[in-house]
Order: sequence, then structure tokens, then C-alpha cells
Amino acid sequence: MLIRSSDQNPRYTLLKRFPVPRNFKTDRSSRITRGKLWPAPSRAAKIKRLEVYRYDPDKSANPRLDTYEVDIEDCGPMVLDALIKIKNEIDPTLTFRRSCREGICGSCAMNIDGTNWLACTRFLSETANPAAIYPLNHLPIIKDLVPDLTHLYAQYESIEPWLQSATAAPDRERRQSPEDRHRLDGYYECILCFCCTAGCPSHWWNGDRFLGPAALLQAWRWLADSRDEATGKRLDELEDPFRLYRCHTILNCTRTCPKGLNPGRAIAEIKKMIIQRSS
Repeated sequence: MLIRSSDQNPRYTLLKRFPVPRNFKTDRSSRITRGKLWPAPSRAAKIKRLEVYRYDPDKSANPRLDTYEVDIEDCGPMVLDALIKIKNEIDPTLTFRRSCREGICGSCAMNIDGTNWLACTRFLSETANPAAIYPLNHLPIIKDLVPDLTHLYAQYESIEPWLQSATAAPDRERRQSPEDRHRLDGYYECILCFCCTAGCPSHWWNGDRFLGPAALLQAWRWLADSRDEATGKRLDELEDPFRLYRCHTILNCTRTCPKGLNPGRAIAEIKKMIIQRSS
């Protein structure tokens, strides 16, 4: 059977790969253990189980998976609603980020059933039972579901994400034609949740030098802006075997973007602009 799309499964499998154990080659202090079960009250009408990653750096214990049983008849429809209910009514020690609850701020980005997404826009009904809730991939953990984004914001800052112009500022706004403004669609909407960068294998391998899809999408947003006059400088800083060209077009970034953006295309456009400049 010929496989024509990523969501298509073969009818027959001739060779099966052996599954890799959960803690294979993992340092003993990082191995995830089974945590506590927090049962739902006896009056609960409809129970949803959530297995939530827990880690407290102030304690010497390994990370663990706590299982919470939530009555979804007495809870909002989103994963974030369940986490808030857990923190407010079941376990106040649970730690996570959240803010807008509208899919705008990106604060509640986490790994839900193996996919990086926003907890405020993922329906509980769309998750497995039990639902597996982890922090974003391949990032240092501050506590529980809160990753340390310091390095990712430093990479974002390095692309100088602001308008740069050598001409004098006009008396009013800098005008754009509708066509030039349209070129920014699909790029300016990035909310810096870093779901894409956390899911990028190239960033896992070379995160110290490769900027990652979120920063590069933002870089293209300014390269595509007709009001910006620092195109040459921006391209000079991006033209590097690691900062830009470590992208191998795996496209995990595009698949996992909760805003439906296409960082892979933005990176391809930057490469195309560099080639056109040198030809």
C-alpha cells in the first residue's frame, strides 16, 4: 500500500519496530515516577482523568505523574478549565501559566496528549481518557507545567523585532498599500507561545545556535514589512549555517501551531530572499 499522506496508516506492516521504554537512557534523577491519585467526590456524575506532570525543584524527589479525577459536569469545557478547577478545589500546589483564556497570550502552552497546544483552546472532549498533560518539550522546567523560556526570548530579541528605518519619521503614520499590508498576514499573528520551537527536532539538537521557527517567523515578519529599511542587515545576521540553515523542513512547527500559522514557509521565504540577493 502506497502511503500518500501523513495521517494515512498502512494496511499491512511487514516489520515492526520495538517500542522504546519510557525511561530508556534517562538519568535516574529525571525518571518520571507514578504519583498520587486524587479521586473525584462520590457525587461526581461524569469523571475525566488527567495525568499531570509534577516537578518541584525545591524537593529532591523525581518528577511524577499525578492523576486527577475531575467531574466535567461541574467544569468548563477546556483543558485549562480543568487545570484551574484542580488548583482551586483539589490541589493548590499545582503550578501552570495562564492569562487571557482566549488563545491570544500564549501563556498556557503545554503538551497535551503528545501535541503542543494551548490549554485554553483545547476541548476536554478532544483529549484521551486519561489525558496526558506535560510541559512544553525539551525546555528546562521551573516547576510543574511551567517551562523556562529565557533562552527562547533571548533568541527572539536577537532578531531585533522592531521597525528599523534610516529615513526621518513622518509627521503621521508610516503608510502601506493594501497589497504590502497583505504580505504580513499569517505572520504578525504569532503570539510567541513557542509551541513550534518546543516541537522542532532541529532546535532540540542545536538550540544553542539555531534560532528556531518562532524567532525565524518573526524575522520574516519584519523582512516582509515594506516600511522596514534594514533588510540587508537582517539578512546578513541570518545567513549562517546554524542560525537559519539548521532547519531541515521537518515541519513539526507548522503542524503544531495553535494559531494555524506556517513557520516553515516563513523560513523558506528567508532562504529564498538570501538566494535572490546573491544571484
